[in-house]
Amino acid sequence: MKRVDSVIAKGPYQANWASLEKFQVPAWYADAKFGIFIHWGVYSVPGFGNEWYPREMYLQDGKSKIFQQHVQKYGPQSKFGYKDFIPMFKAEKYDPQAWATLFKKSGARFVMPVAEHHDGFQMYGSDLSDWNAAKMGPKRDVVGDLAKEVRKQGMHFTASSHRAEHWWFFDGGMKFDSDVKDPKNLGLYGPAQPKRLPGAKQDNQPSEAHMKDWLARTTELVDKYQPEVIWFDWWIEEPAWQPYLQKFAAFYYNRGVEWKKGVAINYKNKSFPDKAAVLDIERGKLDATRPYVWQTDTSIGLKSWGYIDGEEFRTPDSLVDDIVDIVSKNGLLLLNIGPRPDGTIPDEAKNILLSIGKWLDTNGEAIYGTRPYKVFGEGPTQVLTGGFTDRKQKPFTGEDIRFTTKGSTLYAIALEWPGKTMTVKTIGADQKIKSVSLLGSNAKLKWSQTPQGLKVEMPDQKPGDFAFALKIQ
Repeated sequence: MKRVDSVIAKGPYQANWASLEKFQVPAWYADAKFGIFIHWGVYSVPGFGNEWYPREMYLQDGKSKIFQQHVQKYGPQSKFGYKDFIPMFKAEKYDPQAWATLFKKSGARFVMPVAEHHDGFQMYGSDLSDWNAAKMGPKRDVVGDLAKEVRKQGMHFTASSHRAEHWWFFDGGMKFDSDVKDPKNLGLYGPAQPKRLPGAKQDNQPSEAHMKDWLARTTELVDKYQPEVIWFDWWIEEPAWQPYLQKFAAFYYNRGVEWKKGVAINYKNKSFPDKAAVLDIERGKLDATRPYVWQTDTSIGLKSWGYIDGEEFRTPDSLVDDIVDIVSKNGLLLLNIGPRPDGTIPDEAKNILLSIGKWLDTNGEAIYGTRPYKVFGEGPTQVLTGGFTDRKQKPFTGEDIRFTTKGSTLYAIALEWPGKTMTVKTIGADQKIKSVSLLGSNAKLKWSQTPQGLKVEMPDQKPGDFAFALKIQ
């Protein structure tokens, strides 16, 4: 804590909201628009259900199939607990250079591995716990190795910490005969406190010791790897966390000043004030432009964030549409993949990333470095706002158009092929237009300004498979 206090004392940011609301979103981040999230950890070994396997394998309430699956396949939790998957997590085919090359080809501008998930197993070489990938399982600094390769290839390195939820993550294992109760395993499973006490109206608030440990781990992550974004999950919105969030943010923003790098924090719900960090919406979007930069985090897989057998994958078309829709509203897309326990990335995920990269190769100028137009778009399809709406969104049509701007250039992006004619109703006959072209096409377009809007005759040949961008000067 002395080190944290020292950094805060010397820097421009202090541990209070008034000071932290002076935060400015880094230009590189506002320009980046697209990043890769990576959920990879011990939970990829069972590869069943979802990345909450380590919690649900200890929940006897009958709501999860994971408990029964675990007992049937591996035996009782007293004989084979979550810790026993660690030696099976070998990462023997992990190739951070190949990963970084793939992410670069996908068009991503930043990469975010999960440094520590709720399970408490750190994917980096920590001095604060022995339960980490450098000392067990893969026996290598997974995060550090990836950070080097990501930076070598000109992308920004970022990281996520889900440590806060660890307070209660293994509480189910305290209710019956399991290895969670064994004091030898406290370093992995502890503190395993009840998520909510009987009769309480709010969650069981974390102890001072847990929050100090969270601060120590998170500042260690910052000092060791200099990530340019730190992403937090939802439970930090609990009241007890407030002073610790302020302290961490002041420390981290001041470290960014020392490094001469723009850094940012991602938060969910209302954990931070609007101006103090960057809002992140899980598996969802907004239906309007937000004045502050924001982000969606979603996954290539619809069932899980980590690797599982039988995953159901998103289509590249729907993900490109998400990128366009989100960017038009002042947002970024952070897209997750779940590698296998050996370190290989499933072919379905690779192919989706390469398809997105191919689209960005052609249309990236309408995405990277752009800013919102006075309206985000037009068209009949209503976008649902808020988290966990990805399965409920309606598909877009050729009349659904999104706008981005760069200087005096306006991009009008149709989210499906509009047919022979594309009409942009937002552009009135009084607006002066010098030229109209279609990204990826050499065709000279015929266009006219009418009372109905800008009418553009589209070429016979489509310049790609999804989302088509007019460049309007």
